[in-house]
Amino acid sequence: MVDRIEAYISRLSTRNHFWHRVCSLIWLPYAFRSGIRMKQIDTKTFSATLPFRRFNRNWYNAMAGAALLGNSEIAGGAYVFGVCGGDYEVVCKNLSYRFLRPCFGPAEYRITPQEDVPALVATGAEFNITIDMEIVQTLPTLKKKKRDKGRPKRPGDRLVGREKRVGRCTATFHVTPKQHQKVKRRR
Repeated sequence: MVDRIEAYISRLSTRNHFWHRVCSLIWLPYAFRSGIRMKQIDTKTFSATLPFRRFNRNWYNAMAGAALLGNSEIAGGAYVFGVCGGDYEVVCKNLSYRFLRPCFGPAEYRITPQEDVPALVATGAEFNITIDMEIVQTLPTLKKKKRDKGRPKRPGDRLVGREKRVGRCTATFHVTPKQHQKVKRRR
């Protein structure tokens, strides 16, 4: 009975953003509090956005390094869990983060797997997956006309996004089917 409830909740958390937030409130309270939002753009493209909130800032008014590092594990794990589905357990084995510059705005994690995850899932065995993440800060910039070169910013001016890369991360996750775990427990 407990296994069926766990499987149902796992499938529910991968189904939509509302249930993902509810599950993270219960099992990942720091991720819930940080406000990270996962978004699957298409079948191969995945991004996560960490908002620039007071909870995520340090006393220099920059994004805290711990928030960037901790949420990179959550973003990568959510990607792997979303691709594999609720019938797998995902555990982070290795996380390597390189800080490039301070982040003074919302951070966006762009995730790229090194291996073909659906092919590894199709085997039905345990496997390790390594993913690369580019962490960028999106900054709004003012789009000015040539004749407005020296004038200050006014309300109603149009803002255009500009990006700065603030970090690079490589994470290795160990993925195990839940059936394998049940067999190991019975032994």
